[in-house]
Amino acid sequence: MWLSVAAVSGALAIAAGAFGAHGLRDRVTPDQVAAWSTAANYHLLHSVVLLALALFALGADRSIRLPGILFLVGIVLFSGSIYLLVLTPWRWVGPITPLGGLVLIGGWLSLLSLARN
Repeated sequence: MWLSVAAVSGALAIAAGAFGAHGLRDRVTPDQVAAWSTAANYHLLHSVVLLALALFALGADRSIRLPGILFLVGIVLFSGSIYLLVLTPWRWVGPITPLGGLVLIGGWLSLLSLARN
């Protein structure tokens, strides 16, 4: 399942990055384009992490449930909230972005559980 999640997430990250680079430049401010770019970069980076975790789980026969969930939720909250901030007038989603960042940090810290033998 995690391999599929990584594949879909990575494809969406590439689409988001392309949309930001080609579809937003004439529609939003340069600051908003920069924010979108940050969201797409974090989205893609953490999609690659999900891919690496899925491959690790296949090879090591270990569960990656906790880090997988944290990275996926972090992507949705962090990148998703920035995408919404750029595309909509919904300023209320702004406080969600740092929560997403904290969840991503939690995902990285949860990798310590995989370091145990």
